Amino acid sequence: MAEEIEWYHEFINKNYKPKKDDVKVLFYYEPAEGITNEDAIGRIASESSSGTWTTLTELPKLLPKVKAYAYEYDSNYVKIAYPIIDFEKGSVPCMVSAIGGNIFGMKALNNLRLIDAELPLDYIKDFKGPNYGVDVIKRIFKRKSGPVTSVVPKPKIGYTAEEHAKKVAYAVWKGGIDCVKDDENLTNQSFNKFEPRVKFLAKYRDKAMKETGEVKDAFINVTSSNLKELERRVKLVHDYGFKYFMIDMVVSGFTAVGTAVELAYDYDMAIHGHRAMHSMFTRNPKHGMTMLFLAKLLRLIGVDQIHTGTGVGKLEGSAESIMAMEKMLMNQEVDKIENVRMPQKWGKIKPVLPVSSGGLHPGIIPAVFDIYGTTNIGLQVGGGTLGHPDGAEAGAKAVTQAIEAYKQKISLEEYAEKHKELKRALEKWGHLKPI
Repeated sequence: MAEEIEWYHEFINKNYKPKKDDVKVLFYYEPAEGITNEDAIGRIASESSSGTWTTLTELPKLLPKVKAYAYEYDSNYVKIAYPIIDFEKGSVPCMVSAIGGNIFGMKALNNLRLIDAELPLDYIKDFKGPNYGVDVIKRIFKRKSGPVTSVVPKPKIGYTAEEHAKKVAYAVWKGGIDCVKDDENLTNQSFNKFEPRVKFLAKYRDKAMKETGEVKDAFINVTSSNLKELERRVKLVHDYGFKYFMIDMVVSGFTAVGTAVELAYDYDMAIHGHRAMHSMFTRNPKHGMTMLFLAKLLRLIGVDQIHTGTGVGKLEGSAESIMAMEKMLMNQEVDKIENVRMPQKWGKIKPVLPVSSGGLHPGIIPAVFDIYGTTNIGLQVGGGTLGHPDGAEAGAKAVTQAIEAYKQKISLEEYAEKHKELKRALEKWGHLKPI
């Protein structure tokens, strides 16, 4: 046993100075009973790079150039440097299969959490990043600043394709909302088939644009069972004149997202990224992966806008963690936050538009803007629009009125005195924060 332990310890080197092009990864870890910190972190570095559970009779000459090293550790945190040669150029699946792979199932660890990684510019240069990013505001909606507003039909499923377009989308578009969005579990069900939904949405989008004189679009969910069908759906959405499509990023996987990005560039479209299923591995503060790092990977691949949480709505996520992620998505360079975020330079990769979504309504929109601001943000209000006492169009108007009140630095109650839709929304929800 001692020989195997010594093999793991070869992947620990506190004197190692990370190279400029190393990928440096920050982990939180908890050793299992009877396992020392050194035994644990040696296993993490070894199993995620070029080691295994036992010593080997024959070793390749290249081994010293591919070994990862735990170079800094204290308490329950460790930083590991991976040579860039370990990873395929332009492939997130290759990198994540190492730093997020078998090491999470090792019996020597009770918990392991991938907090963040500092990606060198030599690695980043092989990725495209977003086609539009925050530029959707000026390039698609022809405005100087946000927010970009959207509404999800509620209930999530149950509308036919025509009801989805006519009763929900058309109504909220008329009320001033920019986009309507499929929810994560609506794809191509028998009662709301994909192709008819696209056709009906295009019909009522054109009608709404003619009546309002405003740009209208939709985040239509192209998530599918295989890449061939994904490509067919994206092409269909494009052919009906939409500038966006939506994909469930996590359930689709990094390969499908990468394919979607290639299609977005081919068709000059923007991608709305839904993070459904992320909490299965991001919510536990001791194990899994942070939403911040997941969002970093998706910016790298090229999603234009990403759900990042609200801080005040129905979904888990603190304002502090959201701001750490928002700055990482929006800036070309960020500093480290101790045990929360690694420093990062983005080079040519464009910023991503963060989207606040989940349990929002007019009464708490100011609280969202206090966190994000109004300039570069996607604001998604589903039930808080469609649950309005006077219907979907009135709900949309109440949302736009709450936005305008905030921009004019007027309290919602004062603004509501002359805006009946906002007044009715406040009468129903007040400033309730859903749970």
